[in-house]
Amino acid sequence: MSDSEPLAAALFSEVFMTDQLARNRLSKALPKGMELSHFSVLNHLARAADERTPAQLAKTFHVTRGAMTNTLTKLEWAGHIHIRPDWDDARQKFVSISPSGRAARDAALAAIAPVIGDVVRAVGAEKVRAALPVLRELRLRLEQD
Repeated sequence: MSDSEPLAAALFSEVFMTDQLARNRLSKALPKGMELSHFSVLNHLARAADERTPAQLAKTFHVTRGAMTNTLTKLEWAGHIHIRPDWDDARQKFVSISPSGRAARDAALAAIAPVIGDVVRAVGAEKVRAALPVLRELRLRLEQD
């Protein structure tokens, strides 16, 4: 066993546990009926300059097309997104956020902001700033595979 293996195991153990605890806490803070996956898609679409295809969204969130279709179906049913056909290629669809979806995203962001803000304040902004480049580099390396 190399010297870096225990370090790697400890790092990923912390990342996985942090992910689980953060998801649990944020899910509880979201408005009734909204799931974390719904918020994530709405937040992405709210920040995007243009429409996305379901395949692009699935790739962005590293989920299967089936999982993304399930999320998009629920968001469309709630009136939070618009799904339209591609007028040039009937096999493809485009997704955009609706005014209702933007309002739902803003409400969710307002609900989770105190939760994440409290954690950052408790840990310390400087420590969080210092951790971000390392976490970002880990993500980028994992995305390459």
